[in-house]
Amino acid sequence: MLINWKSRIPGVRKLFDGSVWRGGFLPVPLVSLALLFFFVHPCPAPDFKVPSFPNFFKGRGNETLQEVGRAPTGPGGLCQLPNGDYIISCHQFFGHQYRVMRKSRDGWEPFPNLEMNTPGKGHPVELDSVLGVVNNGNVVWMLDNGRRSGKQPKLVAWDTKKDCLHRIILLNPSVRETSILKNLVLDPNYPFIYISDPADGVESAIIVVNLDTGLSRRVLDGHTSVRSDPAVSIILDGKTVEARRADGKLAKPLSGVSPFALDRKGEWLYYGPRNSTTLHRIKTELLRLPNLPPSTLNANVKGFCPKPVCDSIAIDSKDRIYFSDIGNSAVTYVTPDDDYLEIHPLVMDPRMVWPGGLLFGTDGQLHFFCNQLNRAPIFNGGRNQTSSPYYLFKIRPLPTKRFKRLPDFPTKLPQPLKNQ
Repeated sequence: MLINWKSRIPGVRKLFDGSVWRGGFLPVPLVSLALLFFFVHPCPAPDFKVPSFPNFFKGRGNETLQEVGRAPTGPGGLCQLPNGDYIISCHQFFGHQYRVMRKSRDGWEPFPNLEMNTPGKGHPVELDSVLGVVNNGNVVWMLDNGRRSGKQPKLVAWDTKKDCLHRIILLNPSVRETSILKNLVLDPNYPFIYISDPADGVESAIIVVNLDTGLSRRVLDGHTSVRSDPAVSIILDGKTVEARRADGKLAKPLSGVSPFALDRKGEWLYYGPRNSTTLHRIKTELLRLPNLPPSTLNANVKGFCPKPVCDSIAIDSKDRIYFSDIGNSAVTYVTPDDDYLEIHPLVMDPRMVWPGGLLFGTDGQLHFFCNQLNRAPIFNGGRNQTSSPYYLFKIRPLPTKRFKRLPDFPTKLPQPLKNQ
């Protein structure tokens, strides 16, 4: 059963709709009077707003947004090795000659090697169309959806310390004709990997991979929580982001389940369609049960909080969720401080064209890329309208101590465009 986040304590949300409350500061006498009026007064709750002090919390501004690199093409995924090196997948929509690349002190180079990135070189393991990349220490897992050349979808793990192939898992039994496997997360407690398959926005699903057996299962297939919302569109560069199919009709590829993250304890998987306004979550223990009836699994999906149109999310140790907010060229977040009811801006910058790949780096900061995906040929009649640089950025996340200041930005963001 889906739970609408908008229905959670609606009266209290309306009562405390002031920026001071969201910042964690409210005079105690005012709280007492407000609660007394709200719960005792027989009339409907008034449109009450506590006074706001816009200068009380000094805004951090964009001065903390740091450029840390420039990718050779639009990335599709991002991870960072223990030594600080970046690994990016080269998004297949840009047709770059390499599939995965590594940024070290010497610059960018094919990862894990040139042969695996060059079809026809005779290597027994060839990378075709990698999007999701994630590392467990020195082992990098690459999610190859095989859509460039019609190859078998697979997981490829490479041990960077031993410089050798760690493992390959074929995913054919769990994919559909429309599948385009995108993001993956590693369970920190159990030998499982969870994969998002946005497919065509309709046949979307989550794939669960058991690393002990090498078997994979497709779950929540076509469920509301993984399907694209047809009423939500993206407007960038003054136009709706759409792709033209072979039959000439317009489509929105990759709009199904895309943002994908586990909480720090690995208890909940948070996810949602790229084109939607709600983030969902489900207990990972349920995903690991192979004989659980689909109806039972579906009933345990929880609608958790609002979200912008986004491709990636990251969760910090205080359970704050950060979004790569595509439509606003921003990184935004929700916080338990206001019961996850409002989306707040962390950073906005015109250089952040289609941000993605959010992750907490080895330095504890929030790292991400901007790949200009809306300017790729598939969205522009076959013409590549991107232009270098493809930025890699990092920014300080929110402070870990309570009652620290929030960024001094507007408290509400523009909502995703709804088709008329």
